[in-house]
Amino acid sequence: MRSTKNIYKCDVLVIGGGPAGSTISTKLAQMGRSVVMLEKEQHPRFHIGESLLPMNMPIFEELGVLEQVERIGIRKYGAEFNDENHRCPATYYFENALDGSFPFAYEVKREELDTILFRNAEKNGVKTFEKTRAVAITINDDHSSLIDGIDSNGNTLKWHARFIVDASGRSTFLASKFNTKKRSKKHNSAAVFAHFDNVTRREGRDEGNISIAWFDYGWFWMIPFKDGSMSVGVVCWPHYLNSRKTNIEEFLWDTIALCPPVAKRMQEAKLITPVTATGNFTYSASQMAGDGYLMVGDAYAFLDPVFSSGVLLAMVGSLKGAKVVNTILDHPKKSEQLIKKHDKEVRLALKTFSWFIYRITQPAMRYLFMVRADTRLKRERGVTSLLAGDLFRGLPVGRHLLIFKFYYYVFFMLDFRQNLRSQRKRKLDLRGKSTKVKEVNFKL
Repeated sequence: MRSTKNIYKCDVLVIGGGPAGSTISTKLAQMGRSVVMLEKEQHPRFHIGESLLPMNMPIFEELGVLEQVERIGIRKYGAEFNDENHRCPATYYFENALDGSFPFAYEVKREELDTILFRNAEKNGVKTFEKTRAVAITINDDHSSLIDGIDSNGNTLKWHARFIVDASGRSTFLASKFNTKKRSKKHNSAAVFAHFDNVTRREGRDEGNISIAWFDYGWFWMIPFKDGSMSVGVVCWPHYLNSRKTNIEEFLWDTIALCPPVAKRMQEAKLITPVTATGNFTYSASQMAGDGYLMVGDAYAFLDPVFSSGVLLAMVGSLKGAKVVNTILDHPKKSEQLIKKHDKEVRLALKTFSWFIYRITQPAMRYLFMVRADTRLKRERGVTSLLAGDLFRGLPVGRHLLIFKFYYYVFFMLDFRQNLRSQRKRKLDLRGKSTKVKEVNFKL
């Protein structure tokens, strides 16, 4: 990084030091680029989301951090689904995916994972600035940018970058500046979550599996950690969150009581962190990239976390994005072609996950996940590959997911009235004034 009249120069400036920002910064530095990464907070910092997918494993190995991740995580061999209308949970083991080469992932605390990835970027030559916020950007005629930042002491810092990567997460720095952030019209949800001790864990190799449980107003996650604690959260319809008459801690306990599979495991649970709530999960920017900039991870789009896809999509998109940015810096005329191809790949993965997410609470979908599939028809293997995040290696996952979708529509029609009633209710929730919930962040 060079300084000219207090303006520092670099090839790429990355806004945000989470998994997306650290991944693309590391790869670009390894490619010989001068990279600056700004992080508005100080690592370690708490962040929602702790459950990884098997296809994260080869990425950690490529970045050189797999052993560190293993030290902080507990192995996750599958995903368990619960519904009070079915006596036994249904567990999908990753070893049964179309390619079982990656039979497990890890449950980790995000503050620990993010710190590992951030420090690894530093080791690879990335110039990092913590507690430093990007506050303004000017894109020049030559597609380079001038960025203003403010550090924790209130000092103004300036950079001239040939290329900008927005990895600012849900802050959506560029999408907010460009006014291109759009909340989903098909899915609207809110979450309340915290960490607990003394929650009943599964036995044996299932101890580290994530548990998903449906109830009348959404779904719960239960994610066990290596230290014995557990993350428990509920993703619910905003109108239900708006109906609360108590403080947010009591509201979470009251909601847990509405879901027998979760309540049973939390009879002796003890709250060990503040309860946090956040609204309007799902959004995307209308444009992922342009002349001189690229959005990665949650800075571009965020999905309902039911399939734990966020960190994987962020890191895969960042690895692919690093190659795009590196090539554009050497061959600017290829920019449009490269960005178009990258945009198509990312949108396809988001679309694949979104189809399931938009229907996840439908009775037909719940039934299909709870009733074990006929492996001869490859229905289970296709869904397990989706749950493993194996959408980027050219495997015929899409073909097998078509079988699952076919059965979904069959069961939708077999119980047409109930499924249609549920579908109409969700549409009314999306349209109604009661579903409009502002971004909130309650801490006790």
